[in-house]
Amino acid sequence: MLNKPVDKKTAVNTGSLRLAFLGDAVYSLLVREKLLAEHQEKVAALNVRLANLVSAAAQSSAYEKILPHLTEEETDVLKRGKNAQVGHIPKNQTVKDYHQATAVEALFGYLYLIGDEKRISEIFDIIHS
Repeated sequence: MLNKPVDKKTAVNTGSLRLAFLGDAVYSLLVREKLLAEHQEKVAALNVRLANLVSAAAQSSAYEKILPHLTEEETDVLKRGKNAQVGHIPKNQTVKDYHQATAVEALFGYLYLIGDEKRISEIFDIIHS
């Protein structure tokens, strides 16, 4: 976790793509921790599982799953992330999946910046329940 979380106003004013950049790392780390705890496989097999769980399609499904459980503030961050102007969309992803994945990553980045580890854990558990 950060040495000192930022205030909500600063986090809200951070660009959505910057939040997603950070949130991608946060989410990936959580998935890696989950995989290590649940599977006694070689790293190559873990990497295959990781790729499936952090793909845009998987995160798009996560978007749909968490949406009803979010606060108004979290929903605002999610929607801003979804509407962010991304540079390009990878050929193997749909536009919808890519935008919803960016939204999920932005939310995780936001929660990380404000230091809300409990809420990160709660949302991660909803996704992986």
